[in-house]
Amino acid sequence: MKLSLLLINFVLNVALLLGVYSSNYFSRDDFPPDFVFGAGTSAYQVEGAASEDGRTPSIWDTYAHAGRAHGATGDVACDGYHKYKEDVQLMVDTGLDAYRFSISWSRLIPNGRGPVNPKGLEYYNNLIDELVSHGIQPHVTLHNYDLPQALEDEYGGWVSREIVIDFTSYAEMCFREFGDRVFYWSTINEPNVYVLGGYDQGFTPPQRCSPPFGVFPCSKGNSSSEPYTAAHNILLAHASAARLYMTKYKVSI
Repeated sequence: MKLSLLLINFVLNVALLLGVYSSNYFSRDDFPPDFVFGAGTSAYQVEGAASEDGRTPSIWDTYAHAGRAHGATGDVACDGYHKYKEDVQLMVDTGLDAYRFSISWSRLIPNGRGPVNPKGLEYYNNLIDELVSHGIQPHVTLHNYDLPQALEDEYGGWVSREIVIDFTSYAEMCFREFGDRVFYWSTINEPNVYVLGGYDQGFTPPQRCSPPFGVFPCSKGNSSSEPYTAAHNILLAHASAARLYMTKYKVSI
């Protein structure tokens, strides 16, 4: 038994030493020439400025301010709204080729539909221009858990088929305004986790669930049906936006 443990310990130590030694000599040459090195964030994690320049709450704001995020909120976060130039310089210093970020729907279109917020449009244009000017590819995610609270209040967000129309309109506005510089798009981030957390177990916004499935007590929702309804509408919204992009806005690169 002692010999076996000593042998296991020896193998683990050798593996650790080899791993550390190898990592010291890891370089871009170990990857294909066209491999893209990048970093990724989401709007609510980094932007801050949650109530500045016309932005309205998303379902993440509501969830966080209800104390569901261990007391934390995205009100300030990394302050990327004000420090995006510094952030891009850090990317340059790191040697990144690409940056994936998400757009805050409620910053760009405060009511979820209707008029565009000029300040929100200005911010994303400035961020994209800063990336491009430093040779960094912008990769944009349209939705990352942060549906405008206005649409959640109006018709239940992703559990309503109305969301397909509103999401497609929002996506088209982004394609039209940013598509001359953005060639890499993601529609909806982690739809499976979003549905599981938001509509089945209730551990992410909009925290809709029902017993016995909820991790937290939910005041509304139906875990037996809403996850399937939300997932179906997400697929429809993705298909609608993707078809629109492919037929009207895609640019060959």
